[in-house]
Amino acid sequence: MNAGDTSSLPAHAVTLTPEEISNLRRRVDNHLDSTLGRTRFNGSILVAKNGQIVFEEYTGFVDPRTKKDSITPSTPFHLASVSKTFTGMATLRLWEEGKLNIEDPVSKYLPGFPLEGVTIRTLLNHRSGIPKYDHYMGEMGWDKRKMISNQDVLDFLIANYKKIPIAPPNRGFSYSNTNYALLALIIEKVSGLSFKDYLKKTFFDPLGMKNTYVFTLADSARYMPSFYYSNREYRFEFLDAVYGDKNVYSTVRDLLKWHQALQRENYFKKATLDQAYAGYSFEKPGTHNYGLGWRMYLLKNGKKLIYHNGWWHGNRTSFYRMTDEDAVIIALCNNDCRYVYKVKELADIFGDYMQQHRRYADDEPTQVARAERPRQAKATTKKKSSHRRSTARK
Repeated sequence: MNAGDTSSLPAHAVTLTPEEISNLRRRVDNHLDSTLGRTRFNGSILVAKNGQIVFEEYTGFVDPRTKKDSITPSTPFHLASVSKTFTGMATLRLWEEGKLNIEDPVSKYLPGFPLEGVTIRTLLNHRSGIPKYDHYMGEMGWDKRKMISNQDVLDFLIANYKKIPIAPPNRGFSYSNTNYALLALIIEKVSGLSFKDYLKKTFFDPLGMKNTYVFTLADSARYMPSFYYSNREYRFEFLDAVYGDKNVYSTVRDLLKWHQALQRENYFKKATLDQAYAGYSFEKPGTHNYGLGWRMYLLKNGKKLIYHNGWWHGNRTSFYRMTDEDAVIIALCNNDCRYVYKVKELADIFGDYMQQHRRYADDEPTQVARAERPRQAKATTKKKSSHRRSTARK
C-alpha cells in the first residue's frame, strides 16, 4: 500500500491530488523530524486523509537490542489503552443489536457484582467510581506469582469491595482499567463468545484486519515484547493477561481500516456514534473529556478531536481522529518513547485544532527515568536526524 493509494476509498470520498499528498507529506515529515527525529523511536507511523495514506514510516526492529527482524507493515504492536476503542464499540454493537442496554446495572450481567448504581454506561465513560485493579490487587494481597484473569478481577472485587476505596457512581470521572476488564466479561456473557473470538468475528475479519488479534496466554510465543527506552526488556508480569482494557495487538494499516469503518455511513448508527463521541464529564473546566471508549478534546472553536492514547510497559500508542476532515494520525512504539504523543500536534495540518501555541499534557502515564530520556542531538543546519532518514519509506 503506497501513499495516495485509493483502492480502499469509499465511493463518496474526495480523492487527493498528487500535489495535495506531496504537501501533506512534507508537513508531516518536517514535524516528525523536529520531534521524533531526535529520539530513539522504534515503531510505526501512518497519517491518512480521505482514506488515502499521505505518510507512512517504519523505524527500528522488533527487538532493538539484537537489531534483527525489521518492523514492517505487518508487525503488530500492543495497543495498550487504544484497545479500549474496540471494547467500547463492541459493547455499543451489542446495544444496537438489542442484546444489552447500557443503562442496565452491571449486576444484571455479572452475578454477584456488589455495587448498586453502577451501569454499563458508567463503565464505558469511567464514572463507575471503581479504582484500577492494577493498583489495588497487588497492594491488597494478590499473589504476584499468579496471573490475573478478567474473572479474577471480578471475583476479587466481589470479595473485597468493602475494603477497596470505591467512590459513589456517576459523581465524577475517574479513569480506571477495571471498567474495561469488566466490560470484556459482559461482552462474553452476552455474545456467548470469548472476547477474542467476538472481536475477530465482529470487527477484525469483516474489516480485513489480518494482523490484529487479542492477546491471550496462548500467544506468549509470538507476541512482540516491549522495552525501556534504554533497551532493557520489560518482564512479563501478573497483570499481563487481562484484556478489554488492553491486549489488542494491531498495526497502523489495520487501525486505518478501523478508522475508515467508523467513518462509514451505517457501519454504526449515527445516534450510537453521537453517544460514543459525547463528553460525559464536566466537573472540571477544560478541553479534555471522555465519551464511551474515546477520549476527546472539546475545543472552544467547536472542533472535536477524537482519540485514545495508550501506555503499558514499553508500549506507547497514539490514535488521533479528525472526523470532520476524515483524517487520522497513528503512531505505535514498543520502546517507551514518550514523545510518540507529540503526533497529536499534526492535527493542525488538517483543521484548526488550536495547538499552534500550546502543548497538551500527555494523557497516559509518562514515567520515564531521567537516564532513559532522549539525548538531544547537537544543533545542525545542514542535515536532519539520521535516525529517521536511515529508514526506508513505504
